[in-house]
Amino acid sequence: MDQIARVELEKAFDGAIAQVQLLLTTGMKASDGTSASPQLEKLREELKRERAGALERGAVDQEWIKKTVRWVVEWVPDTKLSLIAALGRIVRAKPAA
Repeated sequence: MDQIARVELEKAFDGAIAQVQLLLTTGMKASDGTSASPQLEKLREELKRERAGALERGAVDQEWIKKTVRWVVEWVPDTKLSLIAALGRIVRAKPAA
């Protein structure tokens, strides 16, 4: 992976992790009205793990990102679509493996 692609991938993951952290600190509610903290904490850990793997492989795991986006769409409220947008930046940062 060239240096520019690596930096773009790092920035995309870092941005998504920062978005999750922001939503955790604001006490985001899931679309069903319950606390989204458990889902956000799980997502943060998955993003950290996948970031390391993607940088090692040079690409995002296509199955992982598909599964993750589907899962997030299930519980994120319509008012917090910035989280889905952050995941979209990961997809666009580097073609899937």
